[in-house]
Parts: sequence; structure tokens; C-alpha cells
Amino acid sequence: MSSTPIPLQPGKPGGSGAVPPRLQLVGITKRYPAVVANSGVSLTVQPGEIHAVLGENGAGKSTLMKIIYGAVKPDEGSLHFNGQAVQVRNPQEARALGIAMVFQHFSLFDTLTVAENVWLGLDKRYALAEVTARIAAKATEYGLGIDPLRPVHTLSVGEMQRVEIIRALLTNPKVLILDEPTSVLTPQAVEKLFVVLRKLASEGCSILYISHKLHEIRALCTACTVLRGGKVTGVCNPAEESNASLSRLMIGAEPPALEHRDVQAGATVLSVQGLSLPRADQFGVDLVDLSFEVKAGEVVGIAGVSGNGQKELLYALSGEDQRAEPASIQVAGQNAGRMGPRQRRALGLHFVPEERLGRGAVPTMSLAHNLLLTRTNAVSGSGWIRMGALQKHAQALIERFNVKAGGPHSAAQSLSGGNLQKFIVGREIDANPALLIVSQPTWGVDVGAAAQIRGEILALRDAGCAVLVVSEELDELFEICDRLHVVAKGHLSPSVPRSEATVERIGEWMSGLWHADVQAHLASNREQLAQRTQEAQHVPS
Repeated sequence: MSSTPIPLQPGKPGGSGAVPPRLQLVGITKRYPAVVANSGVSLTVQPGEIHAVLGENGAGKSTLMKIIYGAVKPDEGSLHFNGQAVQVRNPQEARALGIAMVFQHFSLFDTLTVAENVWLGLDKRYALAEVTARIAAKATEYGLGIDPLRPVHTLSVGEMQRVEIIRALLTNPKVLILDEPTSVLTPQAVEKLFVVLRKLASEGCSILYISHKLHEIRALCTACTVLRGGKVTGVCNPAEESNASLSRLMIGAEPPALEHRDVQAGATVLSVQGLSLPRADQFGVDLVDLSFEVKAGEVVGIAGVSGNGQKELLYALSGEDQRAEPASIQVAGQNAGRMGPRQRRALGLHFVPEERLGRGAVPTMSLAHNLLLTRTNAVSGSGWIRMGALQKHAQALIERFNVKAGGPHSAAQSLSGGNLQKFIVGREIDANPALLIVSQPTWGVDVGAAAQIRGEILALRDAGCAVLVVSEELDELFEICDRLHVVAKGHLSPSVPRSEATVERIGEWMSGLWHADVQAHLASNREQLAQRTQEAQHVPS
């Protein structure tokens, strides 16, 4: 089959202007057996425009982007590129036009290196060695540090995202589609990415930007199309809107405000003392003398740039890595360093990994069967699965967490990323754990669902659960945490109360610069104590 898109009859969908729109969709409709993902969607993107596509989970955003990229075929409607109507039958034809896409769920081969993965999607006139050099140069140019020779299976989710972005940039795209590009990036990394995107736009590249972070859309984008239930509900300039008005366009209401009450923490549920683990492979991160604790009735957050030891720490805490000294990890007073996940779950530990598909859920299994990964209440004493009870339980979770799915029988991989995240987080919250460890709790989730998940986490805390949240979303950590740590190069900072934490301070700590800050803070405290003591000694009797 030819790799050249099929041109149809010439058209001028953009009207009488001298410069036609870079991209225009007219009446796009896509139906699936259980849902109409897109219904008569029209969208216009001008050259050099950063155009947001906004909508709640399941609104049809990702399906629409896949249609543009040729990964999904529409049932109705037309696509125009630079004023010419075309059919894009597959991603190869999209790339030939100059359309590149960074997916929310990454399309990388775990066993291949970064360079080999990028090379597969490029013109084969480039040798692998040349591609490797170009990756290193592009990573340096845009501040997206990555080693081209590392196997993908050794990367964190944030590092995988960098690979996808670099792969797209190497094609010099005319249209760049970004699906949740900043979901696992730090504020500093987001600012660097925005510089890159503005530079690309100034050079004439059109950017389609999907994000649930309304402040990002308002700061970056010059136009916005809002989808709800697969239909366009509004087009606006996001710079002229507020977060509240964008929320109303997207979900029909403003997200509920979180109530973060101060509560007295109880007994220690998770204790990590002197945890040191050598890296499991040459590309991992050594954990060096980590010590912290999480008490009943508190939320403790761990911030950090992706790839600084979060993955290794989570593997050790969940029981997937059982090399730790038994007493270095204690759960509910029990030495758990060598326990497996099932033994830790019996102690009340439930875990939400950052990778939804593959670790949080089996892609081809139904939502009901995915419950069995961590729940056994629908299994009889003789080992038989009570399917009626299992499906009823899954349906209850779907309704409680507003998961948009065809029902309990729907395969995990058929859900949008945000809806699958709601189901997985809901599955573990519903277990009423004594200790919940959750990584990236609202990754790819819309503002309404994010508020619900964060509210559920705070409700668990208020009920006495100990919660550890590992996230690269600082706003999220500031919103729900009582105390914060930072991990950098396998080292863990002291904890800082939320009331004393600032974005600037935590940002500096992400570079490992907390030692001088802590010493200065201690010196200030000693000085204040000495001054109060001196004043007390001079009070007349």
C-alpha cells in the first residue's frame, strides 16, 4: 500500500482567506458498539496556532486525535490539510503529511533501547548511529534529558514521555498532537516544554494540545475547542476565560472545593528506616538510606523529578522488589521488607501503580475480572469465582466513581486513560485499606474526576487510613498532603509541613539542594530559641 495520503477533490474549507487553515475537520463522527465517541465534530486549526482540545474523560478527545493521526477511521466527515481534502488511512500517511502525535499511553517496545524505538518511526534513510546522535542533540536542545542507549523497560513513566516527545520533534512536524504531555512533568519541566512549544508555533507548526490542567491551557493556548459527550459545546480563547468558566464549558459545573481539615495523626502504619537498595539494573537508581513514616490519619507526599528513585521506592514498598532488609520496611508493626504483595495486602496495604495498563490492570481482561487482581471477596472458599457478585461489585465501582464504560464486561484497554485511572484508584479506595500507597493518582483525569479522587483520598485519611502519595504534580501534593518529602538521586529529604512548603522551595529541593536549606532553617530556629531564652531571662520578677 502506498504511504502517501489520498488527496480528494480540492476544497477551500477555510473560506476565502489567502492562507487556508493548517487543519480542518468537518462533521467527524465515530461510533462504537457501546458509545458514540464523536458526533458531528468540526475543528479548525490555523498555522502556528496552539489549539487546546478540552473535555472530561470519555468526551471523545483521544478518539478525535487518533482520527487525525490515521490510527482510527471515522464513520462520517472529512479532513482537510492545508486546504486540501485528504484521507489519512494510517499513521505512516499522517507522518508523510507532517502530522506527529504523542500518545497518552505510550507506544514503545520495552525490550528495545530509546534510540531503537525512535528509529522505528523515522525514515529509514537514517542509520541508527545517526538517530542516536540526533536524539542526544534534541534532548540537550530542549532540556529533555534522556540516554538514547537505555532500554525502555528501565525508564520511568516521565522518562518514557520524554522519549515520545523527542521522537515527535525529530520528524519536524507541521502538526503536533500532544495528549496529556505534562501529566508526569514537574513545573520546571513544564515551563521548558512550553518554551519548546511556543518556539515551534513561532516557526509555523500547529499544535493540538490535550490537557486537563486548565491553568496550563490558559497560559499556553491561543484557541480552545471544548467537547462534551462527543460533541462540540464551545470554542473560545482560553486566555480570556477563568478556570471556573472553562470547567463549566467542559463538565457543566465547577468542581467541588476540597475540604482539608487538620486532624491529629495516629499510630505509625508505615515505617521506612535506613532503606538502601542497589539498583536492579545499570540504568536504575540506588536508594540511599531512606527513612520516613506515615501515620494513621495523614497524607504524606513524595515529590520529585521523574527517574530519581520513585520507581525503585514504589517497587520496594509494594513488594515487587523483595531485596530490602526485613526491618527496613514495617507495615502495621510487622517487618515487611521481604514480604510479597499478597502478604502486605493482608496487613492492609493497597497500592495504585503509575502504569495503568500492564501493572494496574490487565488490558484484555474485563473490569470485573480486573477486580480479582487485588480483591477476593467474590471468590468462594472452594476457589470458585462468583461472577454475579463480581460483576455487581464492578458495576458499583463504575457508578460510584463515574467511570464511563460499557459495563463490568468492558475490557480495561477499551476505556480512556482517565476512566481507567478512576476505576483502578476506586478499586483500591473501595477496599478500605489501612495503608494506601498511590502513584500519580490523577494522571490524565479531568478536573471533576480529579477533585473526586482527591476528595476520596482525604475521606480515607479522615477515617484513619495512612496515605502515601508519590506524584510529580505539585499542585496536587499541596492540595491533599499534610507533610511533604522530596526524592532526588535516590536520596530523600526531611519532611516539611504543607503550611511551610512553597513551590519554589520544593522546586529547589528537587535538585537535591535541601541540605543547605535545612541547615539554614535549623540555624534560624536556634537563633529564635536563643532570643526567646534571652528575653525570658531579662523579664523582671
